[in-house]
Amino acid sequence: MVRILPMASSIRPSLSSLKFSGSARFSVSHFSHNSTRKFTYCHLGTAVPQVQSFGLKASKLLREKGGCLSISAAGNMTHASTASTQENVLEWVKQDKRRMLHVVYRVGDLDRTIKYKYLDVPYFACLVLFNCHGHLFLYPLFSLSVIVCRFYTECLGMKLLRKRDIPEERYTNAFLGYGPEDSHFVIELTYNYGVDQYDIGSGFGHFGIAVDDVSKTVELIKAKGGKVTREPGAVKGGKTVIAFIEDPDGYKFELLERGPTPEPLCQVMLRVGDLERAISFYENAYGMKLLRTRDNPEYKYTIAMLGYGPEDTSAVMELTYNYGVTEYDKGNAYAQIAIGTDDVYKTAEAIRLCGGKITREPGPLPGISTKITACLDPDGWKTVFVDNIDFLKELE
Repeated sequence: MVRILPMASSIRPSLSSLKFSGSARFSVSHFSHNSTRKFTYCHLGTAVPQVQSFGLKASKLLREKGGCLSISAAGNMTHASTASTQENVLEWVKQDKRRMLHVVYRVGDLDRTIKYKYLDVPYFACLVLFNCHGHLFLYPLFSLSVIVCRFYTECLGMKLLRKRDIPEERYTNAFLGYGPEDSHFVIELTYNYGVDQYDIGSGFGHFGIAVDDVSKTVELIKAKGGKVTREPGAVKGGKTVIAFIEDPDGYKFELLERGPTPEPLCQVMLRVGDLERAISFYENAYGMKLLRTRDNPEYKYTIAMLGYGPEDTSAVMELTYNYGVTEYDKGNAYAQIAIGTDDVYKTAEAIRLCGGKITREPGPLPGISTKITACLDPDGWKTVFVDNIDFLKELE
Protein backbone atom coordinates (compact mmCIF):
# COMPACT_ATOMS: atom_id res chain seq x y z
CA MET A 1 0.00 0.00 0.00
CA VAL A 2 1.25 3.53 -0.82
CA ARG A 3 0.66 6.04 1.98
CA ILE A 4 -0.07 9.64 0.89
CA LEU A 5 1.42 12.11 3.38
CA PRO A 6 0.00 15.61 4.05
CA MET A 7 2.00 18.33 2.37
CA ALA A 8 4.24 20.50 4.51
CA SER A 9 2.80 23.91 5.33
CA SER A 10 5.90 25.61 3.98
CA ILE A 11 4.77 24.67 0.49
CA ARG A 12 1.61 26.55 -0.20
CA PRO A 13 -1.08 24.61 -2.01
CA SER A 14 -0.91 26.74 -5.10
CA LEU A 15 0.64 23.81 -6.93
CA SER A 16 -1.36 22.49 -9.82
CA SER A 17 0.46 19.20 -10.01
CA LEU A 18 3.49 17.20 -8.96
CA LYS A 19 5.08 14.81 -11.47
CA PHE A 20 7.68 12.10 -11.30
CA SER A 21 10.02 11.65 -14.25
CA GLY A 22 10.29 8.19 -15.74
CA SER A 23 7.68 5.52 -14.97
CA ALA A 24 6.63 6.95 -11.59
CA ARG A 25 4.01 9.71 -11.45
CA PHE A 26 2.49 11.61 -8.53
CA SER A 27 0.06 14.48 -8.93
CA VAL A 28 -1.82 16.76 -6.55
CA SER A 29 -4.68 18.96 -7.63
CA HIS A 30 -5.61 21.82 -5.24
CA PHE A 31 -8.80 23.75 -5.77
CA SER A 32 -8.70 26.23 -2.84
CA HIS A 33 -6.87 26.72 0.44
CA ASN A 34 -9.60 25.01 2.45
CA SER A 35 -10.99 22.68 -0.17
CA THR A 36 -10.41 18.96 -0.30
CA ARG A 37 -7.24 18.01 -2.15
CA LYS A 38 -7.53 15.47 -4.94
CA PHE A 39 -4.63 13.00 -5.13
CA THR A 40 -3.84 10.72 -8.04
CA TYR A 41 -0.97 8.32 -8.13
CA CYS A 42 0.49 5.32 -9.87
CA HIS A 43 3.41 3.04 -9.01
CA LEU A 44 5.94 5.12 -7.07
CA GLY A 45 8.80 2.65 -6.73
CA THR A 46 11.65 4.19 -4.74
CA ALA A 47 10.15 7.64 -4.90
CA VAL A 48 8.08 7.41 -1.68
CA PRO A 49 10.92 8.34 0.73
CA GLN A 50 11.65 11.42 -1.38
CA VAL A 51 8.07 12.65 -1.08
CA GLN A 52 8.39 12.67 2.70
CA SER A 53 11.20 15.24 2.79
CA PHE A 54 10.31 18.33 0.82
CA GLY A 55 11.86 20.67 3.44
CA LEU A 56 15.59 21.43 3.26
CA LYS A 57 16.26 19.32 0.14
CA ALA A 58 13.44 20.75 -1.90
CA SER A 59 15.80 22.84 -4.02
CA LYS A 60 17.61 19.66 -5.10
CA LEU A 61 14.46 17.74 -5.90
CA LEU A 62 12.16 20.30 -7.40
CA ARG A 63 12.26 22.20 -10.65
CA GLU A 64 9.73 24.96 -11.05
CA LYS A 65 8.09 25.51 -14.42
CA GLY A 66 5.29 28.06 -14.06
CA GLY A 67 2.75 26.52 -11.75
CA CYS A 68 4.22 23.00 -12.01
CA LEU A 69 6.91 21.35 -9.92
CA SER A 70 8.56 18.17 -11.21
CA ILE A 71 10.28 15.66 -8.92
CA SER A 72 12.89 14.03 -11.13
CA ALA A 73 15.60 12.56 -8.90
CA ALA A 74 13.65 9.53 -7.70
CA GLY A 75 12.36 8.73 -11.16
CA ASN A 76 15.84 9.00 -12.60
CA MET A 77 17.22 6.74 -9.88
CA THR A 78 14.59 4.14 -10.69
CA HIS A 79 15.32 4.43 -14.41
CA ALA A 80 19.06 4.08 -13.83
CA SER A 81 18.51 1.02 -11.64
CA THR A 82 16.24 -0.54 -14.25
CA ALA A 83 18.70 0.19 -17.05
CA SER A 84 21.48 -1.39 -15.01
CA THR A 85 19.38 -4.50 -14.42
CA GLN A 86 18.54 -4.78 -18.11
CA GLU A 87 22.20 -4.42 -19.03
CA ASN A 88 23.12 -7.18 -16.58
CA VAL A 89 20.51 -9.52 -18.02
CA LEU A 90 21.59 -8.92 -21.61
CA GLU A 91 25.24 -9.35 -20.64
CA TRP A 92 24.31 -12.66 -18.99
CA VAL A 93 22.79 -13.80 -22.29
CA LYS A 94 26.19 -13.38 -23.97
CA GLN A 95 27.86 -15.50 -21.28
CA ASP A 96 25.15 -18.20 -21.15
CA LYS A 97 26.15 -21.64 -22.42
CA ARG A 98 23.92 -21.98 -25.45
CA ARG A 99 23.79 -24.44 -28.30
CA MET A 100 21.21 -25.30 -30.93
CA LEU A 101 19.84 -28.67 -29.77
CA HIS A 102 17.27 -29.71 -32.33
CA VAL A 103 14.73 -28.50 -34.83
CA VAL A 104 11.14 -29.63 -34.40
CA TYR A 105 8.55 -30.17 -37.08
CA ARG A 106 5.40 -32.18 -37.54
CA VAL A 107 4.86 -35.23 -39.72
CA GLY A 108 1.76 -37.23 -40.48
CA ASP A 109 3.23 -40.71 -39.93
CA LEU A 110 6.35 -41.49 -37.92
CA ASP A 111 6.46 -45.12 -39.02
CA ARG A 112 6.42 -44.06 -42.64
CA THR A 113 9.56 -42.06 -41.93
CA ILE A 114 11.72 -44.38 -39.80
CA LYS A 115 10.19 -47.86 -40.00
CA TYR A 116 12.46 -50.85 -40.72
CA LYS A 117 15.58 -48.81 -40.13
CA TYR A 118 17.32 -51.55 -38.13
CA LEU A 119 16.62 -54.45 -40.49
CA ASP A 120 20.04 -55.94 -41.17
CA VAL A 121 18.50 -58.85 -43.09
CA PRO A 122 16.15 -57.64 -45.85
CA TYR A 123 12.53 -58.67 -45.73
CA PHE A 124 10.97 -59.22 -49.13
CA ALA A 125 7.53 -59.05 -50.61
CA CYS A 126 7.29 -62.18 -52.74
CA LEU A 127 5.35 -63.53 -55.63
CA VAL A 128 4.34 -67.11 -54.85
CA LEU A 129 4.71 -69.43 -57.86
CA PHE A 130 4.46 -73.16 -58.40
CA ASN A 131 6.41 -75.00 -61.01
CA CYS A 132 5.03 -77.83 -63.13
CA HIS A 133 5.84 -80.37 -60.43
CA GLY A 134 3.80 -78.45 -57.86
CA HIS A 135 6.82 -77.29 -55.94
CA LEU A 136 6.49 -73.86 -54.34
CA PHE A 137 9.15 -71.26 -54.79
CA LEU A 138 9.31 -67.57 -53.89
CA TYR A 139 10.29 -64.79 -56.23
CA PRO A 140 11.39 -61.60 -54.44
CA LEU A 141 9.79 -58.48 -55.83
CA PHE A 142 11.19 -55.72 -53.62
CA SER A 143 12.37 -55.00 -50.12
CA LEU A 144 9.80 -53.65 -47.68
CA SER A 145 12.24 -50.84 -46.93
CA VAL A 146 11.78 -49.67 -50.53
CA ILE A 147 8.07 -49.15 -50.22
CA VAL A 148 8.36 -47.59 -46.76
CA CYS A 149 9.94 -44.13 -46.70
CA ARG A 150 13.68 -44.37 -46.16
CA PHE A 151 14.32 -40.69 -46.56
CA TYR A 152 16.01 -39.88 -43.26
CA THR A 153 17.79 -43.13 -42.62
CA GLU A 154 18.78 -44.21 -46.13
CA CYS A 155 18.63 -41.12 -48.31
CA LEU A 156 20.17 -38.82 -45.70
CA GLY A 157 22.06 -41.42 -43.68
CA MET A 158 20.71 -40.37 -40.30
CA LYS A 159 20.28 -42.64 -37.30
CA LEU A 160 17.23 -43.01 -35.09
CA LEU A 161 18.55 -41.80 -31.74
CA ARG A 162 15.47 -42.26 -29.57
CA LYS A 163 11.69 -42.11 -29.44
CA ARG A 164 9.51 -40.52 -26.79
CA ASP A 165 5.77 -40.94 -26.34
CA ILE A 166 3.80 -38.43 -24.23
CA PRO A 167 0.26 -39.87 -24.11
CA GLU A 168 -1.08 -37.24 -21.70
CA GLU A 169 -0.18 -34.59 -24.31
CA ARG A 170 -1.16 -36.89 -27.21
CA TYR A 171 2.07 -36.77 -29.20
CA THR A 172 5.15 -38.86 -30.00
CA ASN A 173 8.67 -37.66 -30.83
CA ALA A 174 11.40 -39.34 -32.82
CA PHE A 175 14.93 -37.91 -32.73
CA LEU A 176 17.20 -38.47 -35.73
CA GLY A 177 20.65 -37.18 -36.54
CA TYR A 178 24.29 -37.78 -37.37
CA GLY A 179 25.57 -38.13 -33.82
CA PRO A 180 24.63 -38.07 -30.11
CA GLU A 181 22.21 -35.39 -29.00
CA ASP A 182 24.54 -34.12 -26.30
CA SER A 183 26.95 -32.89 -28.96
CA HIS A 184 25.02 -32.67 -32.25
CA PHE A 185 22.16 -30.68 -33.72
CA VAL A 186 19.39 -33.17 -34.55
CA ILE A 187 15.88 -33.43 -35.95
CA GLU A 188 12.87 -33.98 -33.72
CA LEU A 189 9.92 -35.33 -35.69
CA THR A 190 6.58 -34.86 -33.95
CA TYR A 191 3.51 -36.95 -34.55
CA ASN A 192 0.31 -35.59 -33.01
CA TYR A 193 -2.27 -38.30 -32.42
CA GLY A 194 -4.79 -38.47 -35.25
CA VAL A 195 -3.24 -35.74 -37.46
CA ASP A 196 -1.87 -37.01 -40.76
CA GLN A 197 -1.37 -33.85 -42.82
CA TYR A 198 0.06 -30.35 -42.32
CA ASP A 199 0.50 -27.11 -44.25
CA ILE A 200 4.16 -26.05 -44.58
CA GLY A 201 3.31 -22.50 -45.69
CA SER A 202 5.60 -20.03 -47.47
CA GLY A 203 7.70 -18.78 -44.54
CA PHE A 204 9.69 -21.91 -43.83
CA GLY A 205 12.58 -22.34 -46.24
CA HIS A 206 14.66 -25.49 -45.80
CA PHE A 207 17.15 -27.44 -43.72
CA GLY A 208 20.77 -27.56 -44.77
CA ILE A 209 22.98 -30.67 -44.89
CA ALA A 210 26.70 -30.52 -45.64
CA VAL A 211 28.09 -33.27 -47.90
CA ASP A 212 31.47 -33.93 -49.49
CA ASP A 213 30.11 -34.33 -53.03
CA VAL A 214 26.66 -33.02 -53.93
CA SER A 215 26.46 -34.77 -57.31
CA LYS A 216 27.28 -38.20 -55.88
CA THR A 217 24.85 -37.67 -53.01
CA VAL A 218 22.08 -36.75 -55.43
CA GLU A 219 22.70 -39.86 -57.51
CA LEU A 220 22.55 -42.01 -54.39
CA ILE A 221 19.29 -40.36 -53.29
CA LYS A 222 17.76 -40.91 -56.73
CA ALA A 223 18.80 -44.57 -56.64
CA LYS A 224 17.00 -44.98 -53.34
CA GLY A 225 13.82 -43.35 -54.60
CA GLY A 226 14.31 -39.89 -53.10
CA LYS A 227 12.81 -36.79 -54.71
CA VAL A 228 15.26 -34.25 -56.17
CA THR A 229 13.74 -30.80 -56.78
CA ARG A 230 16.90 -28.98 -57.91
CA GLU A 231 19.81 -30.59 -59.69
CA PRO A 232 23.38 -29.92 -58.50
CA GLY A 233 24.79 -26.55 -59.47
CA ALA A 234 26.12 -23.25 -58.13
CA VAL A 235 23.86 -21.30 -55.79
CA LYS A 236 22.26 -18.18 -57.27
CA GLY A 237 24.64 -15.29 -56.80
CA GLY A 238 27.42 -17.52 -55.41
CA LYS A 239 29.83 -20.35 -56.09
CA THR A 240 28.84 -23.03 -53.57
CA VAL A 241 27.51 -26.17 -55.26
CA ILE A 242 24.08 -27.10 -53.94
CA ALA A 243 21.05 -29.25 -54.72
CA PHE A 244 17.57 -29.52 -53.23
CA ILE A 245 15.67 -32.63 -52.24
CA GLU A 246 12.28 -33.10 -50.61
CA ASP A 247 11.00 -35.50 -47.97
CA PRO A 248 7.61 -37.28 -48.15
CA ASP A 249 5.91 -34.52 -46.12
CA GLY A 250 7.18 -31.77 -48.42
CA TYR A 251 10.06 -30.41 -46.31
CA LYS A 252 12.98 -29.22 -48.41
CA PHE A 253 16.62 -30.03 -47.71
CA GLU A 254 19.50 -28.13 -49.26
CA LEU A 255 22.63 -30.18 -49.88
CA LEU A 256 25.73 -28.00 -49.56
CA GLU A 257 29.09 -29.12 -50.88
CA ARG A 258 31.82 -28.58 -48.28
CA GLY A 259 34.60 -30.50 -46.59
CA PRO A 260 34.19 -32.91 -43.67
CA THR A 261 32.32 -31.36 -40.76
CA PRO A 262 31.34 -32.53 -37.26
CA GLU A 263 27.87 -31.05 -37.83
CA PRO A 264 26.37 -32.25 -41.14
CA LEU A 265 22.89 -30.98 -40.21
CA CYS A 266 24.07 -27.41 -40.48
CA GLN A 267 21.27 -24.93 -41.27
CA VAL A 268 17.67 -23.95 -40.67
CA MET A 269 16.43 -21.34 -43.13
CA LEU A 270 13.47 -19.12 -42.27
CA ARG A 271 12.12 -16.08 -44.12
CA VAL A 272 11.69 -12.79 -42.27
CA GLY A 273 10.01 -9.50 -43.10
CA ASP A 274 12.63 -7.16 -41.60
CA LEU A 275 16.18 -8.47 -41.62
CA GLU A 276 17.76 -5.76 -39.44
CA ARG A 277 15.08 -6.22 -36.79
CA ALA A 278 15.53 -9.99 -36.87
CA ILE A 279 19.33 -9.78 -36.59
CA SER A 280 19.09 -7.46 -33.59
CA PHE A 281 16.64 -9.77 -31.84
CA TYR A 282 18.66 -12.95 -32.44
CA GLU A 283 21.83 -11.24 -31.25
CA ASN A 284 20.42 -9.66 -28.08
CA ALA A 285 17.62 -12.01 -27.00
CA TYR A 286 19.12 -15.30 -28.21
CA GLY A 287 22.79 -14.43 -27.79
CA MET A 288 23.72 -15.51 -31.33
CA LYS A 289 26.53 -13.97 -33.33
CA LEU A 290 26.09 -12.50 -36.78
CA LEU A 291 28.49 -14.58 -38.85
CA ARG A 292 27.95 -12.97 -42.23
CA THR A 293 25.41 -11.39 -44.56
CA ARG A 294 25.09 -11.65 -48.33
CA ASP A 295 23.00 -9.40 -50.54
CA ASN A 296 21.91 -10.61 -53.97
CA PRO A 297 20.26 -7.64 -55.71
CA GLU A 298 20.08 -9.55 -58.99
CA TYR A 299 17.77 -12.08 -57.36
CA LYS A 300 16.28 -9.59 -54.89
CA TYR A 301 17.10 -11.23 -51.60
CA THR A 302 19.49 -10.86 -48.65
CA ILE A 303 20.54 -13.52 -46.17
CA ALA A 304 22.07 -13.36 -42.70
CA MET A 305 23.79 -16.29 -41.02
CA LEU A 306 23.66 -16.36 -37.21
CA GLY A 307 24.73 -18.96 -34.69
CA TYR A 308 26.82 -19.92 -31.67
CA GLY A 309 29.86 -20.99 -33.63
CA PRO A 310 31.43 -21.05 -37.11
CA GLU A 311 29.35 -22.31 -40.02
CA ASP A 312 31.74 -25.12 -40.86
CA THR A 313 31.53 -26.67 -37.37
CA SER A 314 28.14 -25.57 -35.97
CA ALA A 315 24.49 -25.47 -36.88
CA VAL A 316 23.32 -21.96 -37.78
CA MET A 317 20.19 -19.99 -38.61
CA GLU A 318 19.86 -18.63 -42.13
CA LEU A 319 17.42 -15.71 -42.12
CA THR A 320 16.28 -14.66 -45.59
CA TYR A 321 14.73 -11.36 -46.58
CA ASN A 322 13.08 -11.17 -50.00
CA TYR A 323 12.87 -7.60 -51.26
CA GLY A 324 9.50 -6.03 -50.51
CA VAL A 325 8.01 -9.05 -48.70
CA THR A 326 7.15 -8.32 -45.07
CA GLU A 327 4.83 -11.19 -44.15
CA TYR A 328 4.64 -14.92 -44.81
CA ASP A 329 2.19 -17.74 -44.30
CA LYS A 330 3.80 -19.93 -41.65
CA GLY A 331 1.43 -22.86 -42.01
CA ASN A 332 1.24 -25.37 -39.16
CA ALA A 333 3.95 -27.90 -40.04
CA TYR A 334 7.24 -26.34 -38.95
CA ALA A 335 7.30 -25.94 -35.17
CA GLN A 336 10.49 -24.49 -33.67
CA ILE A 337 14.15 -24.79 -32.87
CA ALA A 338 15.30 -25.74 -29.38
CA ILE A 339 18.27 -24.03 -27.73
CA GLY A 340 20.06 -25.07 -24.56
CA THR A 341 20.44 -22.57 -21.69
CA ASP A 342 21.69 -22.59 -18.11
CA ASP A 343 18.61 -20.70 -16.86
CA VAL A 344 15.21 -20.65 -18.55
CA TYR A 345 13.95 -18.00 -16.12
CA LYS A 346 16.65 -15.46 -16.96
CA THR A 347 16.26 -16.35 -20.62
CA ALA A 348 12.55 -15.46 -20.52
CA GLU A 349 13.41 -12.17 -18.82
CA ALA A 350 15.91 -11.27 -21.53
CA ILE A 351 13.44 -12.15 -24.29
CA ARG A 352 10.84 -9.83 -22.75
CA LEU A 353 13.39 -7.02 -22.50
CA CYS A 354 14.10 -7.41 -26.22
CA GLY A 355 10.44 -7.26 -27.17
CA GLY A 356 9.89 -10.98 -27.69
CA LYS A 357 6.63 -12.67 -26.76
CA ILE A 358 6.73 -15.46 -24.17
CA THR A 359 4.26 -18.17 -25.18
CA ARG A 360 5.15 -20.60 -22.40
CA GLU A 361 6.26 -19.34 -19.03
CA PRO A 362 9.50 -20.89 -17.73
CA GLY A 363 8.99 -24.10 -15.78
CA PRO A 364 8.97 -27.91 -15.98
CA LEU A 365 7.43 -29.73 -18.93
CA PRO A 366 4.57 -32.07 -17.98
CA GLY A 367 5.51 -35.72 -18.13
CA ILE A 368 9.29 -35.35 -18.20
CA SER A 369 9.99 -32.43 -15.77
CA THR A 370 12.46 -30.75 -18.11
CA LYS A 371 12.39 -26.97 -17.56
CA ILE A 372 11.68 -24.95 -20.69
CA THR A 373 10.41 -21.60 -21.83
CA ALA A 374 9.01 -20.77 -25.27
CA CYS A 375 8.79 -17.53 -27.20
CA LEU A 376 8.09 -15.91 -30.57
CA ASP A 377 10.55 -13.72 -32.43
CA PRO A 378 9.36 -10.48 -34.12
CA ASP A 379 8.31 -12.46 -37.22
CA GLY A 380 6.35 -15.00 -35.18
CA TRP A 381 8.86 -17.88 -35.40
CA LYS A 382 8.85 -20.00 -32.27
CA THR A 383 11.90 -20.98 -30.23
CA VAL A 384 12.05 -23.19 -27.13
CA PHE A 385 14.85 -22.84 -24.59
CA VAL A 386 15.69 -25.99 -22.63
CA ASP A 387 17.55 -26.24 -19.34
CA ASN A 388 20.99 -27.72 -20.08
CA ILE A 389 21.14 -29.99 -17.03
CA ASP A 390 17.58 -31.23 -17.47
CA PHE A 391 18.27 -31.94 -21.12
CA LEU A 392 21.26 -34.16 -20.30
CA LYS A 393 19.21 -36.01 -17.68
CA GLU A 394 16.56 -36.61 -20.33
CA LEU A 395 19.18 -38.36 -22.46
CA GLU A 396 20.30 -40.76 -19.69
